[in-house]
Amino acid sequence: MAQQLLRLMEKKQSNLCVSADFTDCAELLRLAEELGPSICMLKTHVDILSNFTPDVSSRLRALADQHDFLIFEDRKFADIGNTVKHQYEGGVFRISSWADVVNVHAVPGPGVVQGLQEVGQELGRGCLVIAEMSSKGSLATGEYTKAAVRLAEEHPTFVFGFISGGKVSERPQFLHLTPGVQMQPGGEWYHRTPAPGGLSCPHRG
Repeated sequence: MAQQLLRLMEKKQSNLCVSADFTDCAELLRLAEELGPSICMLKTHVDILSNFTPDVSSRLRALADQHDFLIFEDRKFADIGNTVKHQYEGGVFRISSWADVVNVHAVPGPGVVQGLQEVGQELGRGCLVIAEMSSKGSLATGEYTKAAVRLAEEHPTFVFGFISGGKVSERPQFLHLTPGVQMQPGGEWYHRTPAPGGLSCPHRG
């Protein structure tokens, strides 16, 4: 997955991931159609869509293939392995069938990655570990961040990077997706210079 992402960054001369935090499916698909040719990744929150149907994820996947960008479902999995496995491959959203990338909190321990990996690895999917968050008062600091890094290092065939405010690992195989540029003031977004080799990723925390 890291190779695919780096290839797209080189091809499009961009490191932009756009956050599509819409509640309406038509708006999400419109954005994917309009910006798809220019971006490397589209970040979605499928569980906030008020009118989701399986056809929406199929159309989004088709647009990603057409315009050559990755889909990052910002699901933030945070449960035991068996539960996240079912959340990932089943239910209404069937996330593993259309999303290239998902992310996890480190709180549950290695089981959260292992459960996802059982489904995603053979599909060629990838995972990011949330090492830091941009939200005010976040507890993802210090020893927690170090534990998140260890979790990623223990699963290098499925985890390919981090959500973080800066560089948290020296290992070159890991990418860092960092908070990027907001178009409007307000909220909890802020600007950070991307870590070397990482993405500038508008990320709400």
